[in-house]
Amino acid sequence: MKISGIKYLANQGVENIWKNKMMAFATFCVLLISLLLVGCSALFYINMNSMILGLGDQNEIAVYVETDTPQERVDEIGEQLRDLDNVSNVNYISKEEAYNRMQNQISQGKEIFNYIDDYQFMPDGFSVTVADNDQIRATVDAIKRIENIQKADSSPQVAEFLRELRRVVTLIAGAVIVALAAVSMIMISNTTKASVYARREEIQIMKYVGATNAFIRTPFFVEGLVTGFFSGAGAFFITWAVYRSVYNILMEQGMLINAFGAGSIIPFADIRVICGLVYLLVGAFAGAFGSTVSTRRHLDV
Repeated sequence: MKISGIKYLANQGVENIWKNKMMAFATFCVLLISLLLVGCSALFYINMNSMILGLGDQNEIAVYVETDTPQERVDEIGEQLRDLDNVSNVNYISKEEAYNRMQNQISQGKEIFNYIDDYQFMPDGFSVTVADNDQIRATVDAIKRIENIQKADSSPQVAEFLRELRRVVTLIAGAVIVALAAVSMIMISNTTKASVYARREEIQIMKYVGATNAFIRTPFFVEGLVTGFFSGAGAFFITWAVYRSVYNILMEQGMLINAFGAGSIIPFADIRVICGLVYLLVGAFAGAFGSTVSTRRHLDV
């Protein structure tokens, strides 16, 4: 087919949108709602997973060094901790800092510190953050094998809970997304079929006068492609507005951020490009594919 012929058919597809405004609008709305349902569900899962990982980052290992360990050896232990697998960050806590923390944590009986003016009885320590919270038990065992380590405390129950929570969230979110995607495809299929069925006589007349299948399908393909593209654009901007509003509300809740890992919610600016491309591509593909497939049954006359 010549370029002029392709251009003509493309123009016909765009014109069909204006000629059949009601059906085009119905298709646009169905695609828009379908993309929003699936897209928002996917974004919700991504952020839930990020929040759970953020909570895992707060599950640190408290490492205590033997009290009489020289400072040179304490520094060496710090380097050994940093060299361990699965360790992402090591924060040194001096005797004085540990003493001050203990003072702040004890709300009653603070007068006892009036008789203790020396913090040398406190052990040096480290706060260790792991890269993979699922491997925290193995990391604690490796830390305990380091010489001059008095104690290494962690909360493996927390790690186990977070691992199980991620698994449950993944299963539920996956099932919801698949179900919504299936429902959306059925809605899109039925809408495009209705749109094509309304013009079945037009298709049959074109077929009788000798038009090829490609000639008939191309305008419908372009029509579905354009409608789906604008549906994706609309879904993207709605998602952007809602996401930013919810994100700003959550960021204003300081206690919520610290307690539930809300600070790990992904800013929309970080996923804006990917989100926009997915919306546009999926919308355009769904519209074009649905329109093309729906014309098949009316081509056999």
